[in-house]
Amino acid sequence: MKAAVVKALGEPLVIEERPDPVPGPGQVRIRVEASGLCHTDIHAAHGDWPVKPVVPFVPGHEGVGIVEELGAGVRDLAVGQRVAVPWLGWACGRCEHCLSGWETLCERQVNTGYGTDGGHAEQMLAHAAFAQPVPDGIDPCEAAPLTCAGVTTYKALKIAGAGPADLVAVSGIGGLGHLAVQYAKIAGATVAAIDVSDDKLRLAAELGADLLIDARTEDPAAVLRRHGGAHVALALAADDASFATALAGLRRGGRLVMVALPAGGTVQVPVFPTVLGGISVIGSIVGTRQDLAEVFRLHAAGRTRVVYETRPLSDVNACVEEVLRGRVKARVVFTP
Repeated sequence: MKAAVVKALGEPLVIEERPDPVPGPGQVRIRVEASGLCHTDIHAAHGDWPVKPVVPFVPGHEGVGIVEELGAGVRDLAVGQRVAVPWLGWACGRCEHCLSGWETLCERQVNTGYGTDGGHAEQMLAHAAFAQPVPDGIDPCEAAPLTCAGVTTYKALKIAGAGPADLVAVSGIGGLGHLAVQYAKIAGATVAAIDVSDDKLRLAAELGADLLIDARTEDPAAVLRRHGGAHVALALAADDASFATALAGLRRGGRLVMVALPAGGTVQVPVFPTVLGGISVIGSIVGTRQDLAEVFRLHAAGRTRVVYETRPLSDVNACVEEVLRGRVKARVVFTP
């Protein structure tokens, strides 16, 4: 099989031939139909974060495809079934986090495309218990971005408790942000979309955003405060300044939900206004298997639209550069 491989951190990926993987006990082998390119894949390939992945490895945690082979003991999936393989590739199921519905906080978790080979390949392995069935009628190229970009923003809004009377600011309208706008609208919120791209602001308007803020020409925090301040701000742009602006645009009692992971990112939280204003600063990391099932149900019901462009796996390095330069409208999906 062909795979896009990180041979050395910070170097371009290499397309190479690898043996077809063989599923072990509890695993399945999947023929990949679609694999979304997330900014996290780029962080992984560059070794941006404190815990470095071990090279060589295959990135990709938005893999969708058809089950081709079952490992020993697999009973809940069938050959020929379409599944999605998210960032949470495995969790222990025994710790306090797993047992309380927070499997995404499991300290023993294994992450797809980081701690184990991911979906930027023609085939991949997955733990059957964490391979999410994709409902009939969902195109695999749409399911792929939902597997991370969708479930991540859906969970962030859940954690924030966004509701119908809220002003929700979405900072960064891209692969995650264009879905966050839609989930906030489903919740009934008024949505302010913040970006530095005309195309992305137009996309946000198409998807129902009520207020468009161009951070090149306006101070987003000042605009939000003119509208009473945001009840919830989702920080989705991998940029420290956007986090600070989102925090500054909150109303009293507002919640900043940090989702993006800029390399070496820091946020200065002023103690006095945070305490007096009852401000909450929350970290949110992807979503559980149940969250992803809900995301798929919403899409199957026609409640969300996934904006993507397909590219061959051989274009992986060019696509990485396009993402870094902000030239991708929403999501790139590889079709191996």
